[in-house]
Amino acid sequence: MATESKEEVMEAKASARHVRVSPQKARRVVDLIRGKAATDAVTVLTFAPQSASDPVKKVLESAIANARVKADRESVAFDERNLVITAAFVDEGPTMKRFRPRAQGRAGRINKRTSHITVVVAQPENTKGAR
Repeated sequence: MATESKEEVMEAKASARHVRVSPQKARRVVDLIRGKAATDAVTVLTFAPQSASDPVKKVLESAIANARVKADRESVAFDERNLVITAAFVDEGPTMKRFRPRAQGRAGRINKRTSHITVVVAQPENTKGAR
């Protein structure tokens, strides 16, 4: 019975901090995969034209690998086809401020924004006994 309670909370998380992509652009990509099956989401990110899809894909693959390691540690049956993205979000990281010369001796500020990308994958309860 103790192993059944561990299966119910089979959840893995991965995050990447200080990724050099603006949060607004990363959120567009994360919105594509939220709630999907993990394997389908990897396929979507592979063929997505946005440049932010590469770091999001790396974080998702890391979360899948974390789930595999957690399942091995707890001696639980693992099938990555059952994983679903339960949470995926992008937070704003620190902004690097740079200056460019502008007309008449002025300086214009350039904001180079960074993101913290977090993905959580879990096995839904209804598919555990199905396969």
